[in-house]
Amino acid sequence: MKAESERIPIDIPGFDELIQGGFKKNSINLVAGGAGSGKTIFAIQFLIDGIKRFREPGIYITFEEKRDKLYEDMLGFGWDLAKYEKEGLFIFLEYTPEQVKKVLVEGGGTIDAIIEKMQARRLVIDSITSFALLYQDELTRKEAALALFELINNWKCTAILTSQEKVSTWGTIEAEFEFEVDSIVYLYHTKVQGIRKRAIEILKMRGTRIPDATFALEITTKGIVINTKEKVDF
Repeated sequence: MKAESERIPIDIPGFDELIQGGFKKNSINLVAGGAGSGKTIFAIQFLIDGIKRFREPGIYITFEEKRDKLYEDMLGFGWDLAKYEKEGLFIFLEYTPEQVKKVLVEGGGTIDAIIEKMQARRLVIDSITSFALLYQDELTRKEAALALFELINNWKCTAILTSQEKVSTWGTIEAEFEFEVDSIVYLYHTKVQGIRKRAIEILKMRGTRIPDATFALEITTKGIVINTKEKVDF
């Protein structure tokens, strides 16, 4: 099988079947949604799948999450990040957006060395919104995004970038990323008649047949589960 056609499964029940078996290998995928929509859980579940099923090391780069809190929260799903870290299969990197900006200037720097040492295959940046806000105009923001994506491509990782956005809008940052990322997955957490509903929609995925529908999503004690038989209308 050619590398460009290989799929990286996520092991989120119901998700892989919506996207022909998983993300494309070495692709860059944007997972967007509002607060509480499950973006971080989705991203960690992607890393955990690589670790548990394939012994693929994963890197989690964050601008917002605190290590102790994240590790404690993920234990609620049965994911022992501290254990995987000791085994050399997971690494938590807390960066400021300014530090990532410096990484771009250096052409990879410390992250380059970590990825090479770990032989990491899956990468998460949570969230890209803080980084994008460093750049005041659309041109420099787009140039920075392209430089970051070039680095990720050089690292030979399949990547998820999360984006903190309002459900009701699709602003300039997303519009720019829409042309650069390989896929856009949107997570909804919307109030309908006084009740919060969770759902998922695949807005774009290059080289993949994707459904037009929005499907029900549930956050369980084992992580995210998608009900592909239940379509959601907002």
